[in-house]
Amino acid sequence: MTPTTTIIGAGLGGLMLARLLHLRGLPVSVYEADDGPTSRTQGGMLDIHVEDGQAALREAGLFEAFKALVHPGGQATRVLDPDGNVLVEKADADGSDRPEVKRGDLRQLLIDSLPPRTIHWGHKLTTVFPVGHGAHQAHFDNGRVITTRLLVGADGAWSRVRPLVSSANPTYVGMTFVETFLFDCDIRHHASAQVAGTGALMVPARGKAIFTHREPANVLHTYAMLEKPLGWSHSLAKAAPPAALAKVAGEFENWAPPLVDLIRNSDTSPIFRTIHSLSVGHAWTHHPGVTLLGDAAHLMPPAGEGANLALFDAAQLAKALTSRTGVAGSALQAYEKQLFARGKAAASAAHALMARLCGEDASRGLLDVIDPHQP
Repeated sequence: MTPTTTIIGAGLGGLMLARLLHLRGLPVSVYEADDGPTSRTQGGMLDIHVEDGQAALREAGLFEAFKALVHPGGQATRVLDPDGNVLVEKADADGSDRPEVKRGDLRQLLIDSLPPRTIHWGHKLTTVFPVGHGAHQAHFDNGRVITTRLLVGADGAWSRVRPLVSSANPTYVGMTFVETFLFDCDIRHHASAQVAGTGALMVPARGKAIFTHREPANVLHTYAMLEKPLGWSHSLAKAAPPAALAKVAGEFENWAPPLVDLIRNSDTSPIFRTIHSLSVGHAWTHHPGVTLLGDAAHLMPPAGEGANLALFDAAQLAKALTSRTGVAGSALQAYEKQLFARGKAAASAAHALMARLCGEDASRGLLDVIDPHQP
């Protein structure tokens, strides 16, 4: 039986936990379905908060290296109406409280902080079940089988570890995000680059919105948010990319052309991301030898909290596992109790924000969040 802590999933939370346990001298293994660290894209920019994400990075001894990855000016924010009029604009003063970093860069930093062979790539978990006394046996699609005394599900929205502790499944929240990219934007897409500004651009309206972030190397990364039935995105995802882009752009046909061009002129095929969530307050009865962190535990609509929560979950779990009572005692149950409260508060806020962004006065709702004193 492997004496290690076994982590399923090499996302930010799983990697942070592995790093912290490694620093404390505990053996740990990470199993990841991807064939390698660059086998798929890792999403866009993240704002890493002082109170949770940055706190975890400091504990991991990676804060100075993290600062070198920060995108200068990335915290600048511009809110427009669909006609292109500026409703509010906030400069990036110094970026210290919520600095922006590319998810892929942060993930690579965590990967590089681990000893070789800590991460087992190309291991997709197929089945896992308890074998008694808190131990679990995990089977992977490549034929490998392991047995472990502590299993941590850090495997995201569709976690295969979650069913060991909970019967909950994510449900569609009624929103789909369509992801597009414009490259070399200042030269090839000048009008859109001008309207997007230097950091984040937000254009909310009833039942739809455009969110764009300027990334390093003159990239505009856009999410078109649309209130649509689940079948809408499934059918468009099968269409030819030009037709799919034209269909999505058509949802914004009366908006200012530089805004619509963020979608219509995409240099990549559109990526359809249907937004799912676990119930607010998702919790479970403690099961010996297994627990969850990140989206596997508290999946919620995107609101700038997911990555930070995953990092902080990992830091709190590492403390529990290295406490006096550790895995066999009350520390793990105490971790889960705090996890439930933390996840419930964040999920409630995330659902409230989405309701505001989709409401009748979406612009007012967003302004109340980012600048409550704006007239």
